[in-house]
Amino acid sequence: MKLHINNSTHLAEFIHLNELWIIHYFELEPSDKELAQHPEKIMEEGGYVFSLTKSDKVVGVCALFNKGLNLYELARMTVHPDHRGEGLAHQLMSACFQQLKKIKAKKVYLISNTELKAAIKLYQQHGFITTHQGPHPDYQRADIVMEKNLQNISY
Repeated sequence: MKLHINNSTHLAEFIHLNELWIIHYFELEPSDKELAQHPEKIMEEGGYVFSLTKSDKVVGVCALFNKGLNLYELARMTVHPDHRGEGLAHQLMSACFQQLKKIKAKKVYLISNTELKAAIKLYQQHGFITTHQGPHPDYQRADIVMEKNLQNISY
């Protein structure tokens, strides 16, 4: 498994894998379609796109969106269906935390859905705590916000 950060040649697969999981559980929303048109904006705005490859095939992805003031949103994490259960989400999460430490981020948050039990468990295992539950103003599919304060944390 090889980790890539901000490899622009992986952006199409980043969008494809995200659309696969969203369509599987929910439906695409306007913000998903907008991101699909310009995924490079993540990097242009100071964020990061992570991809894991196996034999040069992208099998897992996620992103850190720069929200300003040393705050980042962990988003768009997914693993190709053929590679789920291999610990790739943990690898992506670790890569995100290494990057957050490197850039001295203060806080990271994520927006998810409580029906995604495995994802919620993963986030909890990595120290995220629930800060809001209920409808979310930006995503119809979202009903939980979790965050992790990164100050005074050893990774």
